[in-house]
Amino acid sequence: MIRRLAASAVLSLALAACGREAAEAPEPEPAEPVEQVAVARDFAPTESPTLEAVRRRGHVRCGVHSGLAGFAVQDVRGAWRGFDVDICRAVAAAVLGDADAVRFRPVSAQNRFAELQEGRIDLLSRNTSWTLSRDAGLGIDFAGVTYYDGQGFLAPRSLNLTSADELNGARICVQAGTVAEVNLADYFRARGLEYTPVVVDSEAEARSAYEAEACDVFSADVSALASARSITNNPNAHVILPTVISKEPLGPAVRQDDPAWTDIVRWTINALILAEELGVNSTTVESSRETASDPETRRLLGVDGELGALLGLEPDWAFQAISQVGAYNEVFRRNLGADSGLKLERGLNALWNAPDPGLLYAPPAR
Repeated sequence: MIRRLAASAVLSLALAACGREAAEAPEPEPAEPVEQVAVARDFAPTESPTLEAVRRRGHVRCGVHSGLAGFAVQDVRGAWRGFDVDICRAVAAAVLGDADAVRFRPVSAQNRFAELQEGRIDLLSRNTSWTLSRDAGLGIDFAGVTYYDGQGFLAPRSLNLTSADELNGARICVQAGTVAEVNLADYFRARGLEYTPVVVDSEAEARSAYEAEACDVFSADVSALASARSITNNPNAHVILPTVISKEPLGPAVRQDDPAWTDIVRWTINALILAEELGVNSTTVESSRETASDPETRRLLGVDGELGALLGLEPDWAFQAISQVGAYNEVFRRNLGADSGLKLERGLNALWNAPDPGLLYAPPAR
């Protein structure tokens, strides 16, 4: 009995001690509330050395293809026209208020990245595919995708081909220094097919070799093949095969050491896409700025908010790009679509919410 009473006393003392420790333990401090702020009023955008240089010289230096119908070509007066050209013009309109404040520099597939890396151009807009090795290994950044493409094959209609798998033993023209050369080798090796590559230095040489029957088919991005076909002696005598052997997201590239400039180019592209989505174009943008009630349209056009300041630009940066160059659908239509010699369908380059949806999608302007 005495032992039981002693044990009970010890237990009571222990419980009392635990109770005192629990009572003396400090209450946990409440977590501080997270402040939800859309845009800090005192935020100062990162300075862009490229933007400063562009403003100082008064124009954007843009690297483009030396001559690819629909994308970059000089007209009879020497003026540059094309889809990639218009991307450069939109950037000039956004940063300088003048879409014509661009100096175009023709670059080849072999020297285009060096021209950018060494600072001879501010922007590369030359049907260039966004790949991991280029993005991570060349000191450049891709600002976005302006055209979703894929590698295909141009063949004489008289051959009655229905698939690239029928090309075993064929002579295939392909341009040196492009991903097309690698894709071609990968595709045929994976299927155990043989072919003879006819490697040339440019699209123009590939097209000439193809027309001279120095090769049986010509392989490149489908858009480049459509461009090549449009200027052959008899476009209807040639067909682009339905086989597409790769993904080729094309877009402008900038140097990796100036992220603020990357943002400017990226959001200029997004502004053209958003304009189409919001139903704004070069002919309606002026009235839209006056009458739009939609918050995103008002922010994009600089009526409300401070989005331009975040990029180090004027409030009307997107308005200038859209009014002077057009929404994405206008740029596509006149250079590649119904109003051009290529007559390309929108396909993957339709808006994500179009009746026949594509992949085109821009983040919201907010």
